[in-house]
Amino acid sequence: MSDKKSSGLGRGLAALLDEAARPGAPKAQAGFENENRAGGVRQVEIGRIRPNPSQPRMHFDEDSIAELADSIAERGVLQPVLLRPDGQNFQLVAGERRWRAAQRARLHTIPAIVREIDDSTSAEIALIENVQREDLNAIEEAEGYKKLIGTYGHTQDDVAKLVHKSRSHVANLLRLLDLPGGVKQSLLQGDISMGHARAILTAPDPESLLREIVENGLSVRQAESLAKRARPGGSSSRTRGQGPRGQGARDADLAALERQLGDMLGLKVKVANDGNRGTVTLHYSSLDQLDMLCQRLSGEAI
Repeated sequence: MSDKKSSGLGRGLAALLDEAARPGAPKAQAGFENENRAGGVRQVEIGRIRPNPSQPRMHFDEDSIAELADSIAERGVLQPVLLRPDGQNFQLVAGERRWRAAQRARLHTIPAIVREIDDSTSAEIALIENVQREDLNAIEEAEGYKKLIGTYGHTQDDVAKLVHKSRSHVANLLRLLDLPGGVKQSLLQGDISMGHARAILTAPDPESLLREIVENGLSVRQAESLAKRARPGGSSSRTRGQGPRGQGARDADLAALERQLGDMLGLKVKVANDGNRGTVTLHYSSLDQLDMLCQRLSGEAI
């Protein structure tokens, strides 16, 4: 990977947009020079906008789009979409939900920022926007990581810095792509969580465990226990001397909770419990991760 590409990692959308706007960035196509030179917010005809082929989100919730359309019809589009020139039209880089909702609200134009952005940066921005908004399903997020690695030459460390998450989080998500198709589809549909999927990944018969989870409404902890017992050498009974409310069971529940919170935040989480009280410790490895964590906890993530 080039130094130029690496220098943009770990600094969020603002940094990527800044790089795209530098004097050395590609010039606008003929016919677009005057239109794009200022780089500010302007109105663009919705009919001239095409979706982003690098959009990592595979599923758009229709109820959510309808709610957003109602809000747009009443208040307008409050945050501009990001576009790049595409022939005589434009291609979305970020803001597809707003674009879809604006169409449903029967708007003719939408506020937009137009920038000259290459394919790799476009894919990065599309992924960052969705990850920071927590809009992506685990499979969608993993596919986005896979594309950055396979198509644009990023490493797992690069991707982790780009989205301000731990490298282990990126690696765990990529492993979900090894699941059978039916399990991945259930995760995409929201029938199971990422924690369930990680338990299924370790099971000798993934499809059978999936059915049991869905049919019986098993928790992540229960799914992990079943997967462990099903593996060669796994025990079919509880650890000796420990009943349902024993210390071992509580410790396992806390470990499952740590993994669940870690999956949500993309960081290492430690939970210490003392009766009805305790502490939750979040581990970050860079100031960028701390900044993103603060934004997400305060509801300010872009």
